[in-house]
Amino acid sequence: MIAKRQNRFEPDFAIPPGATLEETMESLGMSQRDLAERTGLTVQTLNRIFKGEQPITYETANRLELVTGIAAAFWNNLETQYREQLSKIEQAQQMQSHIVWLKSIPVRELVERRVIPAETNKVVVLREVLRFYGVSSVESWHTVWDEPAAAARRSPFFQSSPGPTSAWLRLGQLEAREIHCAPYDKKRFLENLHLIRNLTVQPPSKFVPEMRRLCAEAGVALALIPEIQGAPWSGAAEWLTPAKAMILVSLRGKAEDKFWFSFFHEAGHILHDSKKERFIDDGKDYRDKPEEKRADEFAANILIPATHNASIQAARSAAEITRIASSLKISAGIVAGRYQFITRKWSTFNGLKTKLMWAQKTA
Repeated sequence: MIAKRQNRFEPDFAIPPGATLEETMESLGMSQRDLAERTGLTVQTLNRIFKGEQPITYETANRLELVTGIAAAFWNNLETQYREQLSKIEQAQQMQSHIVWLKSIPVRELVERRVIPAETNKVVVLREVLRFYGVSSVESWHTVWDEPAAAARRSPFFQSSPGPTSAWLRLGQLEAREIHCAPYDKKRFLENLHLIRNLTVQPPSKFVPEMRRLCAEAGVALALIPEIQGAPWSGAAEWLTPAKAMILVSLRGKAEDKFWFSFFHEAGHILHDSKKERFIDDGKDYRDKPEEKRADEFAANILIPATHNASIQAARSAAEITRIASSLKISAGIVAGRYQFITRKWSTFNGLKTKLMWAQKTA
């Protein structure tokens, strides 16, 4: 998503349509009393309209069209623009007290990712950030993202860095929203996950679009969003609607085995856990929670069933790891990752792991 709004002037004043009406009256050579008599309005009513204290109603606009020869739509539009500007001025004044909240949001990174436009006016920045989140106020942001009522839907991870984490999740939601998906089909999703496993031997240029297609066929939108500083999560899973789920994955660590494990871990949440919860995973903490253990076991077994652990542990060379990977029809880097996990020899066979990198996006 690229922010297309350009820097623009935001006036801190509003000109009432009555000012234009006064100019029109003078250009037609009418006095205020003449205009009152011709429109059937009182002089007092016209005074209030001139000052912006009383709106130009549809009925008044129709009268002005007959008297001035200027279309009613013109007066209606002036009135709408005036009231809209008054509302923005009032909102801006209210927002001044919330400017400090922006310090908790990774605004600079959102600008660098061209999600929101670069602005110097803090009130305008605040409006753009609220627009990004799809909320009308900071209070609404807290209701959606941070209030106790939402606690059951979010991970404890959120509490440590609500701004960066919410921004990363929101980027995922917006990307997932654009992915057309069939209604969720649990059986189809599980079947397609086994097909996705076979893609681990392919380069990203081939496995990414195919992963997304297979997920979408089963009602799951796969969003790939680089991690945001302060929110170093590997993956997340949540339901966007009762019939559409989202799996969000970053390239934290960049190693292929971590990427694939994160994906299948989040898939495990979609398959087995409540649609009312949001799961955020950093790849190591909160593993004592039953749902996290279950998701770990699902990811581990779909990639490499535990029955192969003994032979993997016994491997003594890269060639043996490669041979095992070939027999399992899976990437050698994933087998190397399993060896490291079993033996705790975290640097052994690192050369077999492919480093995944984000493709450079063009404007």
